[in-house]
Amino acid sequence: MEGTNPVNKKLAAALSGGAVLVLALSGCGGGDDNGNDKLDSWAKQVCDAVQPQARKIEAANAAIQKETSDNSTPEEVQKTDSQAFQDMSAAYKAIGAAVQKAGAPDVENGEKKQKDAVQELNGISSSYASLQKQVDELNTKDQAKFADGLKDIATELDKLSRSGNDALRTLEEGEVGQAMARQASCKAASGSAPAPSS
Repeated sequence: MEGTNPVNKKLAAALSGGAVLVLALSGCGGGDDNGNDKLDSWAKQVCDAVQPQARKIEAANAAIQKETSDNSTPEEVQKTDSQAFQDMSAAYKAIGAAVQKAGAPDVENGEKKQKDAVQELNGISSSYASLQKQVDELNTKDQAKFADGLKDIATELDKLSRSGNDALRTLEEGEVGQAMARQASCKAASGSAPAPSS
């Protein structure tokens, strides 16, 4: 079942979408009612893999936002954005691989939900890779052209954020979300401030 073709039509996340996705993957909400061991171990595997990637996405977002101040040179902006998009692309690919490796969660339609989520994550990864390529090709010598190019990239990012991450939401409905909410690593990924360990 390897090699799901990333469908680039339906992509998710954007600049702030990185954080949105991290929240999506953290399975918000408690619900310690009836633990399903199989599902819990699936959730733990995914959460543990997602946490470092979530941090990477947040760091890339922060870097881009920091570099958008007016006193940055086009070269600085290009370098920062390029690196950030590369990091995001790699992080989404890694999350997709983690969901793929974990296998289908032990719920109704688990296999389809897993497959759709992996496809969506790979699609997001491809989008960031193509944004990186666009940034790298911008002309930093001509400030006006550079600004226009950045506008186009911002538009793409905006589209990415509006398209929503439906497959991930579907994957995390119901029991899967509850199982993820029980995982310490998912709780850590969802809160930007780490909870003090007691």
